[in-house]
Amino acid sequence: MGEITVIDALSGRSGTNRSRAGNRQLAADTDQQAVMAWLARFADSPNTLANARREAERLLLWALIERDKPLSSLTHEDLLIYRRFLANPQPADRWVMAPGRKAGRRDSRWRPFAGPLSEASIRQSMVVLNSMMSWLVEAGYLAGNPLSLSRTRRKAPPPRIVRFLEADLWDAIRQTILTLPQETPRQRASYARARWLFSLMFLGGLRISEVVHNIMGDFFMRSDPKTGAQRWWLQATGKGDKARLIPATAELMVELMNYRRSLELSALPQPAEPSPLVFPVAWRRSTHPAPAWPEPLTRSAIHVILKEIFARAAEQWRRDGRGDAQAQKLAAASAHWLRHTAGSNLSNQIDLKHVRDTLGHVSIATTSIYLHGEDDARHAAVSGAHRMRWDAVGDAPAASSPGQ
Repeated sequence: MGEITVIDALSGRSGTNRSRAGNRQLAADTDQQAVMAWLARFADSPNTLANARREAERLLLWALIERDKPLSSLTHEDLLIYRRFLANPQPADRWVMAPGRKAGRRDSRWRPFAGPLSEASIRQSMVVLNSMMSWLVEAGYLAGNPLSLSRTRRKAPPPRIVRFLEADLWDAIRQTILTLPQETPRQRASYARARWLFSLMFLGGLRISEVVHNIMGDFFMRSDPKTGAQRWWLQATGKGDKARLIPATAELMVELMNYRRSLELSALPQPAEPSPLVFPVAWRRSTHPAPAWPEPLTRSAIHVILKEIFARAAEQWRRDGRGDAQAQKLAAASAHWLRHTAGSNLSNQIDLKHVRDTLGHVSIATTSIYLHGEDDARHAAVSGAHRMRWDAVGDAPAASSPGQ
């Protein structure tokens, strides 16, 4: 199934659900053109575009391969079958990626799924597809939305965050990083990068997309007008292109300086320095004279680094005989688990308003530039309570180097 893309997968066939009412607001004459018009709405939001594209692509591939019909012929019954398919994509050799490193989209080993979707992921998938179908109806391309028949209004369950790492599991992650081998230059570079990445994502509460899209020059220093204290901040642009100020604690700045020194860079970034927050493992200033900054790592590359550490921690947990259930949790962890772990740690110790602003659950309005007093109080609270505590992790035997 290599080289399949949305454009490749869409057929030009017209389906039985095409509108004949004459009120079409799209120039699209085919399903391909109609779906591409819907995706074009998200051009300014890369993460939303990627998610929408993935869901549309999966449905279209399934419709063409398993049902032999275009999008515009799918019925309510088809979509009920598709929903069940998401919980167990079969045949697996056609639909599910083999375990291990993800294959590129042009690789013959590429598949649309990493495995069965959870019930929450299935619901989210159907929400995205319902939005697409509704838009195509509103645009006059489809006569009706077959998913509208399935919509039910249910009271949302109370929020419950379960995808976070408890204290003993978080300690196992730090222990795993500290015991990475450091015998060769590449091993030392891998260690420095892993330590910095986990510090950045935990202490900053960053999303994986924010690690990719923000730069070193987003760190800056500002004086507390009341005390004159100099404090470092990270101005992060996140979900929905909304900006927020993240307290760069003393511990985070030490980790930043150590990481930059490992790259043979100045200890602190220059104002507006365009270098990425995380570098390729083989990059060194001595072999890349200014201004040859590397391209930022992709989301997939960051994901691989994180998952390798989680997998190593799970393996060690099992070797220590500490139970398979918790080892499975370590192996299942992802970037967003780190963010939830950071939020859980903070919310137990400081004002929830500070947690909200640090994690970016509410955007920082333009007027927040005048709220230095509140920002500085938040900085002090976060700095005092939110620690990586590398020095508190015990010694452990060395281990083999993770792949890159």
